[in-house]
Amino acid sequence: MQDHQETPAETDTAHLRAGDRITLDELAVHLSAVDVRLRQLARAAEDPDTPVELELTIDSLYNIAGQVQELGDRMGHLARIVEGDVPLSTQLGVQRDPWGAAALDTDREDFGGPAVIPTQWQLIRLARDAGDDATTYPAAMADVPRSILLSWESKATGARRRRERDAEVRAETLRIPCERCQAASGEQCRTSSGWIADQAHTGRRREAEARVDARLGYVGDNPVAVADA
Repeated sequence: MQDHQETPAETDTAHLRAGDRITLDELAVHLSAVDVRLRQLARAAEDPDTPVELELTIDSLYNIAGQVQELGDRMGHLARIVEGDVPLSTQLGVQRDPWGAAALDTDREDFGGPAVIPTQWQLIRLARDAGDDATTYPAAMADVPRSILLSWESKATGARRRRERDAEVRAETLRIPCERCQAASGEQCRTSSGWIADQAHTGRRREAEARVDARLGYVGDNPVAVADA
């Protein structure tokens, strides 16, 4: 996902969910609504108030609607899976690796480590590969400790938090005078020959990182608290 500056409207998601976090079923329904709205816009664009040929825009709207529909269908399938309606294989792929609670304390060296928390594509493949020894998502995840489920953070959330931390560190760095080059608060660091540098001296940045990490609750690059994720 490309970096961009989030707006207050983007971060306000309460209206999209009934509980604290959005369900896959809610995601599927919302995506379906977006698909319908895009197709309505494409149809309305055929006859704009001012005569302008919008063929390319109409085609783009239908193409995007098709992609959104595919995403919605996938979320709907995943919603059925996590509710336990779809049987799943007890093992992943040709390696026959365990997943869910069965993957706890295992050493899966390939494909990113043990699949205690499966990805969407792993779940879809597990549904495809289900045989006579099938299980369900609720059954396979039942014995995963609640502490793991509560501390789990998506890759997208982790990446966003790192971007937020980096932005905070950049801002905090400028608030701290640099002992190395004598740059004052609000000034960028300079080289020994007096050139302005975008990169701050290590000591200045290290102090900024320590302040920000203490304020945000980070240990190194890892967030400790994930409230409001």
